[in-house]
Amino acid sequence: MIRISNMVVFMTLVVVATMLQSSSGQTAPAPSPSRPPMTYTVGDSLGWLVPPGGPIAYETWARGKTFMVGDILVFNFTNGAHNVAEVRKAGFDSCNSSAATNTITTSPARITLTTAGEHFYICTFPQHCSLGQKLAINVTRANSAPAQPPVTPPPTTTPSPVATPAPSPSRPPMTYTVGDSLGWLVPPGGPIAYETWARGKAFMVGDILVFNFTNGAHNVAEVRRAGFDSCNGSAATNIITTSPARITLTTAGEHFYICTFPQHCSLGQKLAINVTRANSATPPSSSAPTPSSTTTPPPSTTTPPPSSDNPTNPSIPTSPSPFTAPPPPASAAPPSFRVAALPFTLLSIALAFLY
Repeated sequence: MIRISNMVVFMTLVVVATMLQSSSGQTAPAPSPSRPPMTYTVGDSLGWLVPPGGPIAYETWARGKTFMVGDILVFNFTNGAHNVAEVRKAGFDSCNSSAATNTITTSPARITLTTAGEHFYICTFPQHCSLGQKLAINVTRANSAPAQPPVTPPPTTTPSPVATPAPSPSRPPMTYTVGDSLGWLVPPGGPIAYETWARGKAFMVGDILVFNFTNGAHNVAEVRRAGFDSCNGSAATNIITTSPARITLTTAGEHFYICTFPQHCSLGQKLAINVTRANSATPPSSSAPTPSSTTTPPPSTTTPPPSSDNPTNPSIPTSPSPFTAPPPPASAAPPSFRVAALPFTLLSIALAFLY
């Protein structure tokens, strides 16, 4: 009978120890929720049409955007003059819509992205796709964002100072062709074409802008903010009438360019960029502290009282070094260690009952 009672006590202690052990574990953090679905208007105010200069307009529009499953594409176009057909890679490259999976003829066309991977869209009207009315995007899953890593507890000892890494060296000067293959002209849909082209680019002092245009039909004038907003070139600081116009960016700040031919600027032939200094990534030298001057504390100047063991030289301390940290008291043990040790104590008591 006593043996049975001991067995019952033992099993009870095992169950309690298991529950305490499981409760002391940490729960992994849940992954960050994905962003809500977004709606993208293809080409923004440019709309869905045959862009001048080829497919660069829609390539530039899609560059830098993150498309996810659940997002919506909106194509705005003139009914009867355009349409939207979803095709495969081969149909996109050859502008062949014979195997299109979906064709929408009424604007606005709203297409929900339901699958991850590459998606391709063209206009099936003759020559429209080959002239640049085509869009390719890459779609990712909404839950593809990586989960946050578990939080690592801070070390118990004081870490040594870490030197601040040196900034990356500035890149060499770059040459940008304004509008790429679109060139410098009156774009359809207003200034969105050059706004989109400049978006995401890092212009630095020393870079070069190249404007390609038809001589006698366009020019390039550098103006101030007021002249840019009002399309007034009367106070232009520089006007170039011969293509290609090469302008070297010599100062940091905002730069504005327009075409002074009548109505060209108001119809969208204008460009605004922000220029930074090539060495702007280097932090001020005074902000970096010198860790070596603070790591070693100054020696103590307090003279201890004479000791009976060393009466002739009372300046030599016989106590432990002031730089040696005293051992922590027994009560300083973290609560997690005390909780983890409790199951083993209970198991030891159970074994004592059995034997």
